[in-house]
This record gives sequence, C-alpha cells and structure tokens, in this order.
Amino acid sequence: MAELFRNFIAGEWVAGATASVNRNPSDTADVVGEYAQADAAQAKAAIAAAKRAFPAWSTGSIQERANILEKVGAEILARKDELGTLLSREEGKTLPEGIGEAARAGQIFRFFAGEVVRMAGEKVASVRPGVDVEVTREPLGVIGLITPWNFPIAIPAWKIAPALAYGNTVVCKPADLAPGCAWAIAEILSRAGLPPGVFNLAMGRGSVVGEALVNDPDVTALSFTGSVSTGRGIAAKAIARMAKVQLEMGGKNPLVVLDDADLPTAVNVAVQGSYYSTGQRCTASSRLIVTAGIHDRFVAAVADKLSTLRVDNALLTGTDIGPVVDASQLDIDLKYLEIGKGEGARLVTGGERLQRATDGYYLSPALFSEAGNAMRIAREEIFGPVACVIRAKDYDEALAIANDTEFGLSAGIVTTSLKHATHFKRHAQAGMVMVNVPTAGVDYHVPFGGRKGSSYGPREQGRYAAEFFTTVKTAYTAA
Repeated sequence: MAELFRNFIAGEWVAGATASVNRNPSDTADVVGEYAQADAAQAKAAIAAAKRAFPAWSTGSIQERANILEKVGAEILARKDELGTLLSREEGKTLPEGIGEAARAGQIFRFFAGEVVRMAGEKVASVRPGVDVEVTREPLGVIGLITPWNFPIAIPAWKIAPALAYGNTVVCKPADLAPGCAWAIAEILSRAGLPPGVFNLAMGRGSVVGEALVNDPDVTALSFTGSVSTGRGIAAKAIARMAKVQLEMGGKNPLVVLDDADLPTAVNVAVQGSYYSTGQRCTASSRLIVTAGIHDRFVAAVADKLSTLRVDNALLTGTDIGPVVDASQLDIDLKYLEIGKGEGARLVTGGERLQRATDGYYLSPALFSEAGNAMRIAREEIFGPVACVIRAKDYDEALAIANDTEFGLSAGIVTTSLKHATHFKRHAQAGMVMVNVPTAGVDYHVPFGGRKGSSYGPREQGRYAAEFFTTVKTAYTAA
C-alpha cells in the first residue's frame, strides 16, 4: 500500500473524501504516494479556519512571522537534496534541476522572512495645516493560492511566503498532478509554529477545491498560475464578486538571434531556454526568430547539440532532459508535432517517442525549421520539448515577429550589438527581457510576470509581491 498523505486544515491532518495516486513519469510503476482529495465541504472548512485565524495573525508579532518563515526556509535548504529528489520523482525534472528548484524555494522563504521586518510606510505633510498623513500597507485577509505542476515547490513557495509574510492567512490548492512538494512545504509549516488555520493545504480537483476558493465570499484574493483558459474563467468569477486576483498564465516566448551573435552562445541560450525542464516552462523560448545571415548555421548547430542530449530517467546521473509529465501532455506534444508537419514546417530533428529501461513518457527534443509565425506551432503554447525556427530578414522584422503574439511573458535576444540589445530591451512587448541569457531562468528577489495574455494583476516575487498581498491605507490625524 502506498503512503497516504492527508490535507492540513485548521492545524490538523485530515483524510480527504477520496485519494489520488501520484506516479513517477520516469517510471510509471513507481508510486510516489496517495494524496488526499478534498471535497467542497473540506475546502469550505479550510477557508473558515483561515478566516478565524486572520485577526490574530494579521495584528500579531512581526518578529514571530519572520522567525517562522526563516525556520521554514532553513529547513527546506537543509533538505534540498531530499526535496529535490521528490520533485524530480513526481514531476520529471532532472535531479540537478529538482535540487536547484528546492533550494530556490528555501531562499524565497528566507527572503520574505526579511521582508516582514522591512515593511515600511510613509509619513507625509498634508496640504492642510495641522493635519498629519500616514500611508501604510495592511494584509488582505484569506488568500486562495492555486499552483501548477511544472514548478511544484518554487511556485507554491513564492505565493505562500509573501502571503504569510504580509499577515494574510492561506488556503493552498496545489496541482492535482504533482501535489507532493506542496504537501512537503505544508508539513514543514505545520511544525514551524504557525497558529492553527493560518496555513491550510486542500489538495484536490480544480473543479471542486478551486471552484470553492474562487466562489467563496470569505476568500479576499486569489493568486493563480496555470492555463490561459482556466485563468480567464477565474478572473471573470473573482472580479464579479470584487475579489482581488493575480494571474500568471501562458507564454509563446521569442528568442531573437541576430547575424552578429556568437554562435556557441546562441546555441546554448536556445537549447537551455527551449528544451531544459523538458520545455515545460511558461518562460521557455519556443519561437526561435533567426536572421538570414546566421539562420542555416544556427539550425544545424542546434540540431547537432540536441543529438548529444541524453533523454532518460530524471533521477539518473547524466540525464539532460527528463520525461514529459504525463500521458496527456505527451499526447498534446505528439499532436503538435503532426500539426507542425501538416502546416509545412520541416522537422529537422527529434519528436520521437523513446523507450528507456523504465516505462516513462520520453520524447526526443524536436526542432522545426521553415516555420511561419502564423502557424499554430508558432502561436499556441505546446508546453513540451518542441521549438520552431522562424526566418527573419533583419532585426526590424525579427522584432516585429517577436511582438506578434497574444502572449508577453519573456523575450530574449542574442547579439553582440549594444544598439540592438538596448532597443530590444525597450521595445520587446514582454514583462521580462533577456540579453544573451536563456528566456527561462529568473531570480527570486525581482518581479516576475508578463503582459498581454500572459499575466493579469500585480507582479509576483521580490518586493513587488506587496502590491498584490497587501492593501494601502491612508490615515489623517489632527495634530
């Protein structure tokens, strides 16, 4: 029998109405565990517990908050190898990627431990004599957090840590596909000294637990990372009842490669950004926009590099790319490979279902050339190890193609021209711009988020997280 992992509600571990099996995508015979599935009543109980805990937590000792978050961060960092192995086992990232993500989660908690005591306000002069003005930030209330499967420990961390740091209480619903890392964070939080109800973990289906969070009037704000269609549905319901909402959704991120680029740098940036983490990153550079003078050399060099990458079990030493997360995502990837070929793009390399020593969802990294920006493979987020090369005659056309998308999360350029790099940073229609570094890969202490269809609401991470997790109050006092 697999171990049963329970929900954490009002300071107690409780069984769900049902349970789901969490399997290793590198080895489908390996069961990570059975995870409780909350029903609507349990989701409501979690929300009620968070509401009860809010008054004392929001006005309590900021030193207590800082100490708790520091303790959580320190334990995650001390256990990063163990937690990284769990991540790689349940999601399919390679072990170095899993350990790196676990370490990042610990660093996020430690960062926000410091932010607790760095929260500042303003005291300003009034335009009226004899009146003082103070501007402060206060917590919102109960925050519903809905997190995705592709960063199963980092994204819960970068939502939970600021929510708690700024004095809110939390109900977290992790992705049903990969709940193990969020459960591990909950278990650490359960021993860190939080009063009951301040943090609650309600695992389960989005159609049940997610809907409860979105619709309950006691949930003051919702932070969601996931698909565009789900995000838009959440926004419509949340805004209808005047709840604050923050959405991080899809990306179809461009990487522009100019004729003057250093070719080895361009290849490394493209391969790292497009294919690592099996391409399952919203910041992945799935559109490679390459000017004519370097196009053919770039395509050949990327294809050569891809042929050297080892696709295998995520836990094995030497694996460069792990499996796709599950059978459903693999089917989507294979469907888009057929779509791309049908649209007239040339499959240069990859796109083959692979067999390994263990039964898993292995796919060789695929590169299309001769793609057009109107093709579906260039417009729709695939979320797998698939990228397409689009030829551009010069920088101006490359920039226009880069911006011709409904998304605007991340954009990159590889060039040795300061003029073009500077122009691109200003004119790329994206929330994050990378010059000579991969589009996927960001720091935890600076804002994360995009424009257009990629994001809605205030940014995540760093000090800018306060924009979402707090509200501003202006107080006037007669002197």
